[in-house]
Order: sequence, then C-alpha cells, then structure tokens
Amino acid sequence: MAEFTKVCSINDVKTNSAKRISVNGQELVLFNLNGKFYAIEAACTHAGGPLDEGAIEGNEVECPWHGAKFDITTGKTLSPPASSDVKKYEVKVEGSDVMVKV
Repeated sequence: MAEFTKVCSINDVKTNSAKRISVNGQELVLFNLNGKFYAIEAACTHAGGPLDEGAIEGNEVECPWHGAKFDITTGKTLSPPASSDVKKYEVKVEGSDVMVKV
C-alpha cells in the first residue's frame, strides 16, 4: 500500500527547478513550481531520458534527449516523440518537509 515518505526539505529544491529523488526503489523527479511541489517518474517514456535534466518552462519539462514534453502537474505527454504519459505522484508539504506518496 502506498504511503507518504519524507524526501527532502522545502529549501532543498529551488523555485522553478527540479531534483532527482529515489523513494522505495522508484526514481522520481521532484519539481518546485513557484512554491508548489510536484513529482513524476524520472525517465521519459520515449527512450528513458532523464527528466530531471530537462528544461522547465511554465508547467512543462522537456526531455533533454529528444525533446518530448510533459506537463509537470499531471504527467501528461504534450509532444512527441513520447506517446505515453509519465506517472504522477501525490505530494504534500508538512511544515518544512516535502512528502511523496509511493
């Protein structure tokens, strides 16, 4: 059963940036978009590119390998070559702790 796990402090991820995290064997990317946190799986669904190294523009992250774009807030695929969404994980903040449900 999935449960929330502390992954970092709110100060560990700068505004409008990303941090790769490992939670219970899952590789995820934690994003801080204007103080709101989101988590999606770390690998692009096209060829496994590292989304934590992708350019962030608004609510979108672009895979650095082939340019596929994903909505950080939903995990939805926005442009090819990826055709499958990335998994989105529930995130909550308790005090200064960022928690992800995995």
